[in-house]
Amino acid sequence: MNKAIAVKFRTSQKHYYFDPGDIEVKNGDFIIVETSRGLEIGVVRGGVAEKKRQELGRNLKKILRLATEEDKEAERQNLTRRNEAIALCKERIEAFGLDMKLIDAEYTFDGSKLIFYFSAEKRVDFRDLVKDLASHFHMRIELRQIGVRDEARILGGFGNCGRELCCKGWLQDFEPVSIKMAKVQNLSLNPGKISGSCGRLMCCLKYENDIYQELKKGLPNPGETIDAPIGKAKVMDVSIFNGTVRVKRIEEERTKDCPERLGDEVFEYGKDEIHRRRKITKNGVASEFVDREIVNALKDDLISVVVEEES
Repeated sequence: MNKAIAVKFRTSQKHYYFDPGDIEVKNGDFIIVETSRGLEIGVVRGGVAEKKRQELGRNLKKILRLATEEDKEAERQNLTRRNEAIALCKERIEAFGLDMKLIDAEYTFDGSKLIFYFSAEKRVDFRDLVKDLASHFHMRIELRQIGVRDEARILGGFGNCGRELCCKGWLQDFEPVSIKMAKVQNLSLNPGKISGSCGRLMCCLKYENDIYQELKKGLPNPGETIDAPIGKAKVMDVSIFNGTVRVKRIEEERTKDCPERLGDEVFEYGKDEIHRRRKITKNGVASEFVDREIVNALKDDLISVVVEEES
């Protein structure tokens, strides 16, 4: 086990682990560490923890020291200079006619490098811009293109729920989100209702997806034909949390000449009271969804039969 503390930097919600060594630190302390970008100031999130080496993935770098008042003042000055750098860079971007949107700027703690974050729909040739900025600031300049989700994380804002964006407030890593998650949760597929301020699917669709998938097991989909206590029925509505379905009895099945006819009365059943119909594949040819009794009979045949639930 290795001693480790989680450290957060200003430009990222992600926590990075460092070895406290003999330095006593507590939650909220500002510390100086060495990263791939040089010296940086960060804030401790949580106390000293015991971590397995596999969890850390690499040898931990040690904390150099607790931040002094001079260090904190230097960081405050960097933040003030950052605003001036942003204003000048925006002016130069407009002068060069570049199709890019400046998002943020950051001075490294030691003041040796100035990093600009921008977004753009296409690749941008900013070589002349870098030369111009370097001649003005007399230091190393780096332009870093970021995606729309990172843009939302930096700029911040409020979501449809009225709370601060998760990516700005606490979310450390972005996870893949798919439209299937919205379908599983029976949400409206209107892009305006399931998209965040970044224009991508909301990260919160991922949070409850696992429990929805678990609760949905054994439940049919709306429009599916099932076997119910009243006979063959069509699913009209599904309540995932109650584990129930509302159905109408099929009075007449659809034919080439006549559409399917349903009864007027609506019945409600629990998922243990119904049976989903099955699709069989016999000798490589898929049939329609058939009654449970037919499937069981075919299973007793010597002919190879593949049985699948309707999806």
